[in-house]
Amino acid sequence: MKAVAYIEPMKVEVQDIEYPSLELKDGPGVNPANVGRKCPHGVILKLVATNICGSDQHMVRGRTTAPPGLILGHEITGEVVEVGRDVEFIKQGDLCSAPFNIACGRCRMCKEGHTGVCLNVNPDRPGSAYGYVDMGGWQGGQAEYVMVPYADWNLLKFPDRDQAMEKILDLTMLSDIFPTGYHGCVSAGVTTGSTVYIAGAGPVGLAAAASAQLLGAAAVIVGDMNAERLAHARSFGCETVDLTEDGTLPEKIEQIVGEPVVDASVDAVGFEARGYGKDAGEAPATVLNSIMEVTRAAGRLGIPGLYVTGDPGAPDESAKEGSLSIRIGLGWAKSHSFTTGQCPVMRYHRQLMNAILRDKVQIAKAVNADVISLDDAPQGYAQFDSGVAKKFVIDPHGMIAH
Repeated sequence: MKAVAYIEPMKVEVQDIEYPSLELKDGPGVNPANVGRKCPHGVILKLVATNICGSDQHMVRGRTTAPPGLILGHEITGEVVEVGRDVEFIKQGDLCSAPFNIACGRCRMCKEGHTGVCLNVNPDRPGSAYGYVDMGGWQGGQAEYVMVPYADWNLLKFPDRDQAMEKILDLTMLSDIFPTGYHGCVSAGVTTGSTVYIAGAGPVGLAAAASAQLLGAAAVIVGDMNAERLAHARSFGCETVDLTEDGTLPEKIEQIVGEPVVDASVDAVGFEARGYGKDAGEAPATVLNSIMEVTRAAGRLGIPGLYVTGDPGAPDESAKEGSLSIRIGLGWAKSHSFTTGQCPVMRYHRQLMNAILRDKVQIAKAVNADVISLDDAPQGYAQFDSGVAKKFVIDPHGMIAH
């Protein structure tokens, strides 16, 4: 079958690889302790939609320790074509969304709802994901087929196949960016009447903006340096601030809401943040410090933007191991609360599925979904890296009407 592999910085290619089985095989990035791990509790999915994510782009830029040959992709929506011996409730033919978090459903973290830090799927550390560096080596889903372990626990079955296919561009966002953006807003305390600042107008930032609207925010302000992405944020009712222009962020916030602070802030940028101004270079603590500056006292900060423990391309030695110059004193003085880490997708995806199916949100429109073929994935990565205001959805089998 075909799959998208990371080769070297700024290069991915479509390769022919072995069809998946219900057992982990050795390969690039597979933890030795996971080699030979049998998964009779798993299924094989035929990919209906699989998306390019900003987190993938960090690896493709060479900003992680991802090994050459790693099969990419953790945003997975597909049809069940093979069912493991121990699967009870998921059936062949079911159309399902797979959370990007791989979780066992049996450990303490899973039982407490912290599926982003499952203790049993990654021998290196809590938490795992498909096709991602240091996440145990589970094969990625930018492919024609993929194996999903613990299927009864992990998979969200869509109730009506025909209805789901009509809304597949929205439903494919349930595997990651919609719950991730929503989690950023929920953990920041966004509610009816909130004023919200969202740093970053990439797909996760736009998903967070749509989520803030869904949660009832009164003002949703999106900040970025990319004019095209800011224009798209305005297209569905967001206020925007262009961070390349003169003036401080508090001043820009005050012009919109009448005071230099907001009730809640979301970091949808992560560790490749840049300083403010037209020619600013990389300054990875910029967003974290700025959202502390513009969030009111006793406010909350949602931080779904990715931060890593190993960044070979970081601008200084400390940042190479994830140590950033964060103004923790400012956060302490303002009694801020911080929420970081992988979104526990399962906490939200069923409710968000219902919101999509009942036309309460149009998330594909908000993130500007654009369908491409599996063979066009390398061009999709290149376009995404250039900053286009699109969310690329890969259609490996030509099943999406567009």
